[in-house]
Amino acid sequence: MAFHGKTVLITGGSRGIGRATARAFAAEGATVVLAGRDVTALADAVKEIGSGTADHVVADVADPASAARMVETVVARHGGLHVAVNNAGILGAAGPVADIDAAAWNDVLAVNLTGVFLSMKHEIAHMRANGGGTIVNVASNIGAHRRLPGMAAYAASKAAVSILTRTAALDHIGDGVRINAVSPGASDTPMSLLPGESETERAARMSASVPAGRVAATSEVASTVLWLASDASTHVVGHDLVIDGGVTA
Repeated sequence: MAFHGKTVLITGGSRGIGRATARAFAAEGATVVLAGRDVTALADAVKEIGSGTADHVVADVADPASAARMVETVVARHGGLHVAVNNAGILGAAGPVADIDAAAWNDVLAVNLTGVFLSMKHEIAHMRANGGGTIVNVASNIGAHRRLPGMAAYAASKAAVSILTRTAALDHIGDGVRINAVSPGASDTPMSLLPGESETERAARMSASVPAGRVAATSEVASTVLWLASDASTHVVGHDLVIDGGVTA
């Protein structure tokens, strides 16, 4: 029970990697608070994990006031915040750079980058005033590690998350706040499916394009997040750990 007595906030916690990470933290004794915009999906995730172990807060991480209230609510309900996983993200605008709508570009950066900044701003402020903590940001192997045509907005936002993570880590390790990132490749979530693609078709595509031959299970990403948040990795600071089956090796 590595996280017994700890409160863990997970943005984008109702689905995919966020939900798997919440289950993993809860299994290790943590109280998990899932944040997101869809109250129905959040409530469903809390029900699955167990209402005595999990809680939720409706929040839009791209909105400064909402991001601040999110952290304030977690602290007020649970007495503190020890670990934060900033996972909320969207694929958003796709297509060549010249054809991306400016509003769609701004939407991707607002959630994927500004949302991480705003979440960290308030998470760090609480942690440094209360004995420290750990933060894991979810970037992507698309960005700092890999580029694909038609994904400029997503790649730019996730590359920036990697750099923001490492800069924040240097800023705040002296405050007792340890910050790292994970950069997953394709995982077993709807986001990794091409339009109209079945899971079987995805598996065939991945077997040919991923050295490991498959997408990552969400539990594999979750276990890496837990390691970075745990006392097993206390000298790991400002690292961006790629989890993509060898795609960017």
